[in-house]
Amino acid sequence: MEAGLAGDRVPRGRTGLLLILALVLLLRVPFLNQAIQGDDPVYLAEASHALVDPLHPDNSQYVFRGVAVDQRGLSHPPMDAWILAGLLAVFGDVKEVPFHAAYILFSLIAAWAMWWLARRFSPQPLWAALLFLAVPAFVVNGNSLETDLPFLAFWMAAIALFCAGKMLPAALAMTLAALTAYQAVFLAPILAVFVWLFHRRSIARWLTLCTAPAAIAAWQLYERSTTGAMPAAVLAGYFRSYGFQALEAKISNVLALFIHSWFIVFPALAAAAFVLAWRRRREPETIFLLAWIVLFFGGAVVVLFAGSARYLLPMAPPVALLASRLPRRWVAAGFAIQMTLSLGLAAMNYQHWGAVRAYAASLAPSIENHRVWVDDEWGLRHYMEQQGALPLRQSEPLRAGDIIVSGELSHAVKVNAPTAPVALPAEIRSSIPLRIIGLETRSGYSSASMDRLLPFGISTGVIDRLRAVQVVERHPTLSYLPMAAPEATSQIAGGIYDLEEHSFRWMSRKGTVALKSPGAPAALSVSFRIPPQSPARRVTLRIDGKDVASQVYAAAGDYTLESPPVLPSTGECLVEIEIDRTFTAPPDVRELGIVLNGVGFRP
Repeated sequence: MEAGLAGDRVPRGRTGLLLILALVLLLRVPFLNQAIQGDDPVYLAEASHALVDPLHPDNSQYVFRGVAVDQRGLSHPPMDAWILAGLLAVFGDVKEVPFHAAYILFSLIAAWAMWWLARRFSPQPLWAALLFLAVPAFVVNGNSLETDLPFLAFWMAAIALFCAGKMLPAALAMTLAALTAYQAVFLAPILAVFVWLFHRRSIARWLTLCTAPAAIAAWQLYERSTTGAMPAAVLAGYFRSYGFQALEAKISNVLALFIHSWFIVFPALAAAAFVLAWRRRREPETIFLLAWIVLFFGGAVVVLFAGSARYLLPMAPPVALLASRLPRRWVAAGFAIQMTLSLGLAAMNYQHWGAVRAYAASLAPSIENHRVWVDDEWGLRHYMEQQGALPLRQSEPLRAGDIIVSGELSHAVKVNAPTAPVALPAEIRSSIPLRIIGLETRSGYSSASMDRLLPFGISTGVIDRLRAVQVVERHPTLSYLPMAAPEATSQIAGGIYDLEEHSFRWMSRKGTVALKSPGAPAALSVSFRIPPQSPARRVTLRIDGKDVASQVYAAAGDYTLESPPVLPSTGECLVEIEIDRTFTAPPDVRELGIVLNGVGFRP
């Protein structure tokens, strides 16, 4: 072990550092043209709003899975949005190459911090840094515009600077980390262990530990005082609404994170490293590294929910540092295998999202002069919105001529309207037999569930299927539409879900049906039930956009709302049922309102 391991002095080693930084560039430059992917569109939408209201970048609405949500409920504070907003201000639009080039800075900061920590805590600092660079989540997710690499950079810089005794720069890095991800709060207990082991009488260090929690609290209070809602409270509401903390979700999260933890470095190295660490468990440096792992992993289990491999990136440095203590030939072999795997996953991911971008571009001639909707949460959404598409909502009344573009992997809205293809569907595949997500894989790399817990998939199967369809003319045959009628599927225009128990259907905030005109004035009525769990109280009926009946109901129950006799101006009409409030019932993520039995004209 180097003499520098026991002190706070930053050891020399410029040649090694330059080698590590050069390798970072070699890892990133081939992927500069990486297509927009994953949750990138969420942060880009937040960044766009930051150009309008820079002090409140998340005080806006975003359509998620067909429902408008409050972006103050995002699972991250706004630092990534501010960074992207700066790039938007400079380049005027989202441009993959310069955006990814700018984000290389965060990989370089993380690599610098890792090099310093390696010189501080490892007998083989170069191999420790190389193991860190080979972590699959670092190689793959470092090519996105999500929060992962900015947070990792600030997190690691905070720890490196703190251990070096540079309290003011460390506090700044902690603040930036806290404004990037709520997980920054774990810096306090992790670094408290370091202070207790090495500098327990340092008041400055103990006070600096409070920086990240204080920054998070300050942001929450600022938002509460200026926008009327605390982001953490909004986020907690969505956690309940979407069932993110439900027992099954928590179990899959724990299992997936445990599995991912064994693939931060090559699994054989991980096992041997922990055996060696147990033997050296009384050494202060080992205690600190193990505490870092245990405290962060424990916090991730409690607060996170999707079981993604990228969640454990802040835990990668201590794992790599412990593994670097093994014999050099073992470390070299593990590095070679892990880097090969990571590059394969990154290349496959590059092909996946590049194919999505190409498909969206191929639709341009077919969608011109049409209303276009996109039913997707990821890259397809971004590229279709660039061409003028709007996110499809669950209650959207579709009309003939509308075009809907969707991906099977992430679509959320069931379309009942009759459609016809406007372009050949596309199957997204990759020639590389690895998968991090897909229709024909059980990989839980990006998002885990009880049937998707593998750290990655080995497959050549279909990743996603994309399609573009056009809504065609409906020809309603019924003037009164029971929800159980066979004709309901073709006459429902939007906002009404599948038939349940052979008799009824749930609707969202607004349900739309196409009806045949009765031929003579008749009352328009809707038969429905307000369940006890529904907050809906006002129900409104419209014909072709005009209100014909509305009533407020005092309690749950079975009701019929009826209008005075009306006669549509044409042989067919669109009828809307709208309610004032909706709810969700986890794990069901649908926006639910009331239960419909039938709607139409009564003779």
